[in-house]
Amino acid sequence: MNIVILGAAESGVGAALLAQAKGHAVFVSDRGAILASYREKLVQAGIEFEENQHTLARVLAADEVIKSPGIPEKAPVIQALREQKTPIISEIEFAGRYTKAKCICITGTNGKTTTTLLTYHLLHEAGLKVGLGGNVGRSFAEQVIADEHDYYVLEISSFQLDDTHEFRPWVAVLLNITPDHLDRYNYSLSEYAHAKLRIARKQDSSGYFIYNADDENITRYFQAALRPVMKMPFGLEHRADLHLAGYYKAATQLCVDLLPGYYSKTETISTAQSPLIGEHNRQNVLAAALAARVAGISIAQIEGALATFRNADHRLQAVGEVAGVEYINDSKATNVEAAWYALEGVKTKIVWIAGGTDKGNDYSPLVDLARQKVRALVCLGVDNAKLRAAFEGVVPHVEETQLMADAVARAGALAQPGDVVLLSPCCASFDLFKNYEDRGQQFATAVQELASAKPA
Repeated sequence: MNIVILGAAESGVGAALLAQAKGHAVFVSDRGAILASYREKLVQAGIEFEENQHTLARVLAADEVIKSPGIPEKAPVIQALREQKTPIISEIEFAGRYTKAKCICITGTNGKTTTTLLTYHLLHEAGLKVGLGGNVGRSFAEQVIADEHDYYVLEISSFQLDDTHEFRPWVAVLLNITPDHLDRYNYSLSEYAHAKLRIARKQDSSGYFIYNADDENITRYFQAALRPVMKMPFGLEHRADLHLAGYYKAATQLCVDLLPGYYSKTETISTAQSPLIGEHNRQNVLAAALAARVAGISIAQIEGALATFRNADHRLQAVGEVAGVEYINDSKATNVEAAWYALEGVKTKIVWIAGGTDKGNDYSPLVDLARQKVRALVCLGVDNAKLRAAFEGVVPHVEETQLMADAVARAGALAQPGDVVLLSPCCASFDLFKNYEDRGQQFATAVQELASAKPA
């Protein structure tokens, strides 16, 4: 088969290597420049490629196209392929054809990276042969070349799900659906929700669908009665109207019931040793624990592994303590909802560092939490007028700066012992930083410098 791959980053190069390994003719085309590390992989494999252009005649000659999730449907090259009815698939769809391993696939608007990493950690620590891929870790397709794993835990975005057709996860996890990326879905929440629900569309009675029954958009759009899959709804609290597979009976005690015919009694798992904070992370832990129990991981193994889990950087990440004040890096919180989770999750008084490139934010959902918890707000952005307007009069003290080191120093001066200095920006980072990772790293560095400057 003549396969063309559009996009030469992690997923595209992985797909190219797998396609070559399976005997297909392969051509890779990237409209932009290819990173040196990926170009080197293609050169070493002897795979033909082009960069900074799409040679349309070459692309249209494909029997099948594997598309990078970042390429929108409206791109001219995609429209041309659709017009001649060339099959377009994702790396996930392609890799799924070549493995018999059990795939645990996780999606949701928020929390999918944390849940994916935690689920992988629970399986790995229990000694299972498990790979990590999708939106996090190595390319799923590249791992399938050797196919050394019995399980894969995959973070899957709606963009990746758009071009799946026959891919069938063993366990599908849907954490939540809130408005995001709507420009890719004709500004329709319904279209976006159905893109997320594609994760379960091919599942049959041998599969499991773990979903958040507290999420109104999931319950609105998921036609549960029409699906043959083993449905495992979860929620933060026990419900009389729905048989939940997982819920909390206390703050750090979750209950799991894997349904009649599998496990007939409710089991209790302690989450007291988990380092994750916030209500959203309680949901993430619940989903991961359910997936782990389905995979046969024991309660003792889950409890032990929860204690050793380290989340991805820049997600409510503790980076230091100076003079009795804890510093938490939540630079990944680039929207109002993510910042709400952070403010809600911290249980002490907060000195909040926020600001950046505003994406049309409505800050009103944060006002009550800010009034209750925030001692001071340090605005960090080129233009802080909208942030100041939202919170002046709500929190006792608001000031602004345009340097991370100054923001951390001022926050430290405004904080009292026992407080938390929280970087949870609510905004994109591109006004002052390369990206959210750069912003978070500068925060961590500034905290280290502040610690070294304090007298012992």
